[in-house]
Amino acid sequence: MPLRSLELSYSPGISAPLGGRKVITRRLRSCRASNLDVYCLQMAKTQHHDEIEIKLRVQDVAAVRSRLKRLKARKISPRTYESNTLYDTSRQNLRRRGQLIRIRVERPASSFGKRQRNENGPVTLTYKGPSLTSANAAKTALHAKSRGHFKINEEIEVSVAGGDNLEMILGALGLHPSFRYEKFRTTYALPGIQDLKIELDETPVGIYLELEGPPARIDRAARLLGYGRSDYMKETYGSLYLEDCRSRNQKPGDMLFPTTKKLH
Repeated sequence: MPLRSLELSYSPGISAPLGGRKVITRRLRSCRASNLDVYCLQMAKTQHHDEIEIKLRVQDVAAVRSRLKRLKARKISPRTYESNTLYDTSRQNLRRRGQLIRIRVERPASSFGKRQRNENGPVTLTYKGPSLTSANAAKTALHAKSRGHFKINEEIEVSVAGGDNLEMILGALGLHPSFRYEKFRTTYALPGIQDLKIELDETPVGIYLELEGPPARIDRAARLLGYGRSDYMKETYGSLYLEDCRSRNQKPGDMLFPTTKKLH
């Protein structure tokens, strides 16, 4: 069955866009060969890079927001509600290999708990590879003594129009929802520190800062925010959720907010 509609594009500023046109062509041929009938997937942006990030636990969110204000942090993305769903095989083959497939839906924070008219809207599809080995980490200019402080993964993301269609495709490939988690995220940038994102995440298991960018800039931003390397965390939200369930002696499920969560 032919590939009916697949639109790929990438911005000049995005690094290593899937290896260029030759790789994209090979992948399109692969899709045709595997008889995947993709109807209306529109991949508006394709990003392929090594993700370098850390988490920082927030004890006093008011103090963090005050410090961000004093640092003249610029809000580059308003507070947004995220619904994230991880997909895996029935035997959790991706998790066993340290891989991740995720569909993320983003909506205005004010829409939380409200029924959406168009559920088949745009989503972000993410692939994350296993944590990079020391040899690969060396390519990111991390010194041997520093590599253990940062979470480093290969990451590929595409924006897709038609989330329901994407779920059907993943299901046809034997991938089904394995874990769902929610959060509210606000993204900031600091003046004078380029290519660094500061993301304030409100989750059902606490509030965290995620800093993503080059290691030296992560270190600089963390110091400005009042943190040191001893505060760096590499855990995923899934692992933090399991840790929270163990501490409460609760059976794990999905990491979701109560529908009565107040909007801040």
